[in-house]
This record gives sequence, structure tokens and C-alpha cells, in this order.
Amino acid sequence: MANIQYYDVILKPVITEKSMAGMGEKKYTFLVHTEANKSQIKEAVEKMFEGTKVKKVNTLNQDGKKKRRGMVVGKTAKTKKAIVWLTEDSKEIEIFAGL
Repeated sequence: MANIQYYDVILKPVITEKSMAGMGEKKYTFLVHTEANKSQIKEAVEKMFEGTKVKKVNTLNQDGKKKRRGMVVGKTAKTKKAIVWLTEDSKEIEIFAGL
């Protein structure tokens, strides 16, 4: 396994209709490094966003999609999503505040 630092774990937030609906329950969705585990994701969220406390983390591995260009067949890169649940007394995450 690669030596992943906490600032390399979270790649970007996922902004979809379903993920925005979960924000009322303090549930946030991020695209994360494919080799990051749940404890690394929890540590990264708590260090990157001050005042947040993570209750639990769910992860989803997504395989790359098949793409064709003429007769050549390839695959897109595989990704990993993390759904992070914050505790009730935790602060909100600021990057989702204006959306």
C-alpha cells in the first residue's frame, strides 16, 4: 500500500442531487484516493475541516467504464467514493455552505 498523506486522500466533493439532499442529515460525499481506507478518510476530514467530528464512513469502489473509439476499446480510471457522516455536535463543512 502506498504511503498516503491526509491532504492526498480527499480529491474533490461530489455534487449531485442525491448528495445535496443528504447534507441536511450531515452526510457529505467525496471522491477519494483509491487506496485510502476508512480510518485515513476519517482522519483527513477531521484535519482538513476544523471543528468536524466524523461519526462513520461508508466507501464505494467503482470500476472504470468501457469506452470505444472506433475499433479500439479501453477503460476509464476506477474511482472510490466516501460518504462521511458527521456527529450532531459537529460543525458544518464550509465548501458545501453556499450551494
